[in-house]
Formats: sequence, C-alpha cells, structure tokens
Amino acid sequence: MTTDRRAMLYGLGAVALWSTVATAFKVALERMTPLELMWLAALVSWALIGALVVRRGLLGEALKRGWRTAAWAGLMNPVAYYLVLFAAYDRLPGQEAMALNYTWALAMALLAVPILGQRLTLVDALAGLVAYAGVWVIATRGAVFDVAFADPLGVGLALVSTLIWALYWLLNVRDRRPPLVAQWQNFSVGVPVLTVLLLFGPGLRWHGLDGLAAGVYVGLFEMGIAFVLWQLAVGTVSRTAKVSNLIFLSPPVSLMLLYLVVGEPILPSTLVGLVLILGGLALQQWQKAPAAPGDA
Repeated sequence: MTTDRRAMLYGLGAVALWSTVATAFKVALERMTPLELMWLAALVSWALIGALVVRRGLLGEALKRGWRTAAWAGLMNPVAYYLVLFAAYDRLPGQEAMALNYTWALAMALLAVPILGQRLTLVDALAGLVAYAGVWVIATRGAVFDVAFADPLGVGLALVSTLIWALYWLLNVRDRRPPLVAQWQNFSVGVPVLTVLLLFGPGLRWHGLDGLAAGVYVGLFEMGIAFVLWQLAVGTVSRTAKVSNLIFLSPPVSLMLLYLVVGEPILPSTLVGLVLILGGLALQQWQKAPAAPGDA
C-alpha cells in the first residue's frame, strides 16, 4: 500500500468518526448537561491520549516542557470550545449546530488578517459572503427576510464556538509541541478545571449506562481516535489538499445519521444553508490548494 493510499484511509476513518459526533452529542445531551458531558468526554480523551504518549515514549518530553503554552491553550481547547459547542447542541437541532460549526475555517481566514497580518483576498471575501449567507438561511430557518431567529442564543453559541476554535489554531501557529504531547497537556489542564466547575455546579451524577456510554463515545472518538487518525493522515500524505477535501463527505453522512438515529426531520433550510456553507469553504480551499505537482 502506498503512503498516500494509507493516508487517505486514515483520513476516511477520521471523517467517518466525525460524521457520527453530531448524533452522539444529541444522544448524550438528552441524558446529561453540557458540563457533565464535557467532563466525562475530556477525562476519557485525556486517558486515551496519555496512553498513546506513553506508548510512543513522549512522556518525558510532555512532563518537562510546554506547560506555559498548555496553561492557556487548555482553557481554550477543550474547556471553552467544547462547553460552548455542547451548549449550542443542547439548544439547537443537531443539523443546525453541525452546519454552523463548519464556518470555523471562514472565521479563521477573517481573524488571520488582524492576528497574523495576512491579506484578505477577493476570493476570501466572496467565500465568506457565500458561507455566511448559508448561516443566515439556517438561523432564520428559511425565513431570510425575517430577523426573528428561531433560537438566537443557540445560533450565537454555535458561531462563538467557531471563533474560539479559529482563535485557538491561529494562536497556536508557533506552537512547537508534538501534536500528541500538546493534546495531552491541554487536556491535563482542562480536566481539573472542568472537575472544579462540575463539583461546584451540578455535581457528579449517575445517568445510567446509556449516559456513560454516550460520554465515553464522545471522548473516545470525537476528541481521541479521530484526532490521531487525522494527524496521521495529514502527516503522511504528499499533499495536504488530498485529504483535506475528505471533510466535505462528513455533513451529508451526519444529516443522515441525525435523521435515522435521533429522528430529526431534515429541514429544507438546513440543506440550502449547508450547500452555501460548503460552497464557500470549497471556494476558499480551491484558492489555497497547492498547485505545484511536487508540493508537499
């Protein structure tokens, strides 16, 4: 098997897992609060990534350096990002929260202008207009000339989560920690913070085996295995564009699972809005895809 074919399989595995998380979020949030889900999922992910760090002989490096960066990065991801994201999923239909979350790449392009001093191209601006037109269609549920959003707080939370995620990656541009080490250190900071918030908030409650399974699934696959598979894909492929395009397979599968498992009817406004969002992302990615045949 060629290196690129192996990378594509890693990427397909990650996308397949990410396609299930919108459904997993909705199932889990029917049984527990966003904070309870976040704590359980983060604990599972911390244990999984920690085991991989030990297996690869990176524990010594993880314990010695990088904690100054982890101190703020861990508060952004997992704590702030996932708490806001889960709160959005708790208020919105899974299909709407999932679609709105896909605008983080556009948010990153816009925020890169003041943070990294990058130029905003005409294609970037056009891609943003197309994608955020999709956001408007979803937020108004098709009533595009009516400014009364169905759930303004839920929409706001979903969009704030994209800003946090985009800021996290932009501020980590100069992070030299190995990805696994960075992920484990961030969760090592995040889990104690979430534990304190949980103990002084709703407290630790038992939600049955179904609730436990849902939380473990989110931590294992959304925050754990999918992350490792995607890192393997990006790290071994000859051109990043070959695997980055795979992410466009996720939304249709997510919608189908939400319909079959959760029983959410697929709203026409979600389909139209998602097409616009993905169209904007495709336009932006087309502009930035490497053209040179030997470009790695």
